[in-house]
Amino acid sequence: MKNLSPPHHALLFTALLAQLPLFQSSYHEYQDALSKSILFFEGQRSGYLPQDQRVTWRANSGLSDGWTYNTDLTGGYYDAGDNVKFGFPMAFTTTMLAWSVNEFGDLMPPNELRNSLVAIRWATDYLLKTVSQPNRIFVQVGDPNTDHICWERPEDMDTPRIVYAVDAPNPASDVAGETAAALAASSMAFRSSDPGYAETLLRNAINAFQFADSYRGAYSDNSNIKDGACPFYCDFDGYQDELLWGAAWLRRASYDDTYLSFLQNNGETLGADENINEFGWDNKHAGLNVLVSKEVLEGNMYSLQSYKESADSFMCTLIPESSSSHVEYTPGGLIYKPGGSNLQHATTISFLLLAYANYLERTSQSVNCGNVNVGPYSLRQQAKRQVDYILGDNPLGLSYMVGYSDHYPQRIHHRGSSLPSVKDHPDLIACKEGSIYCNSSNPNPNVHVGAIVGGPSEDDSYEDSRDDFRKSEPTTYINAPFVGVLAYFAANPSFS
Repeated sequence: MKNLSPPHHALLFTALLAQLPLFQSSYHEYQDALSKSILFFEGQRSGYLPQDQRVTWRANSGLSDGWTYNTDLTGGYYDAGDNVKFGFPMAFTTTMLAWSVNEFGDLMPPNELRNSLVAIRWATDYLLKTVSQPNRIFVQVGDPNTDHICWERPEDMDTPRIVYAVDAPNPASDVAGETAAALAASSMAFRSSDPGYAETLLRNAINAFQFADSYRGAYSDNSNIKDGACPFYCDFDGYQDELLWGAAWLRRASYDDTYLSFLQNNGETLGADENINEFGWDNKHAGLNVLVSKEVLEGNMYSLQSYKESADSFMCTLIPESSSSHVEYTPGGLIYKPGGSNLQHATTISFLLLAYANYLERTSQSVNCGNVNVGPYSLRQQAKRQVDYILGDNPLGLSYMVGYSDHYPQRIHHRGSSLPSVKDHPDLIACKEGSIYCNSSNPNPNVHVGAIVGGPSEDDSYEDSRDDFRKSEPTTYINAPFVGVLAYFAANPSFS
């Protein structure tokens, strides 16, 4: 690997870099990282916190959420470093936490499986509230525009807690479809430990999908939603993928042939073979194709073969030796896509690599990438490179997970983490009074253990600065798929 000289603006690590012109692979405590990746979600909680809350610098918040509709919308998660509850990314976060348990839960130590289910339930209890009224879905709580003007703890919030709702026949296929996926996937996760709750989740998933399918369109196209959702979590990629994604999870959770027929009959019309190399809170295509491929590979359901072909094609783009490889990597080896919060791509893609490797291995199959045949080992190898980069095998020797190793970001873009805890500073810190903490060069007083930040630039540089939210802000949907990824490597630490 070529010598990677340190960027001059990396604040914390200049001395370290002087000693490390080259970075080397190190041994990672995947078990420790797994525990911390799950713990992170407790720091993102909204609502009444339980007695066993482990992140003690947080306290109750958002306790009046829903009052303008005379309904209880407390609970759920703040998406990132602000104090807004965005339904679209929260539902995707939930789906990925549940998929992590469904795919890799049997590899988790019992206490971390329990903690994962607790993290899922904190979200699903809230999502059930969002679909509790007929022909209506609540898609967001909190006005992001006023919230983002302030730098205040969630416990001190005095910004408008506007409730954004979509009523039929207005469309919300994207949020309702993702909510259906989240509830269906979660019903599988709870099936053995709480079958009654699992049944409730599945029943509500079916109703959410019905809403999504009956009134087709993007939620952010509604005039009463657009100003709140955009540009933050606008539906940029269309709602069609969420319909297929919701149907795919309902098929897997219920075994109902209705959803099989939906996937067979709507794949082409809803663009299942378009944008197949993307996966995240807005674009579900790559995840959809991997998920559906499980039934093709393990259930010989050849009527869904086109989804598997798209999944194969996606995998081939990730293999550098493949003639169809076209994913961009940083010089240090991190998957890189333009835009903010780049590590969301590294964690979701790593998850898909490992899930697909499982499906291939169980059926003794491989992927034909033209000039090379790719098996489970190669896919897992690609995932491990991403995981190890995030945990510190990178040119800066920096863990992008807060609280993991001795070198990690100290100044993350996160209100609760950067302001004094209400336990230490019980007096109100009003909207603008928090600015001195935001603008301070001091490390955050509350270490948000397990938070994975947005990540480095395309040249592997990272400035430890609260101002650069695209790089220094953690999100729930960066962490959620990483739970499953870390569960795999914690159970297979010697994989290389």
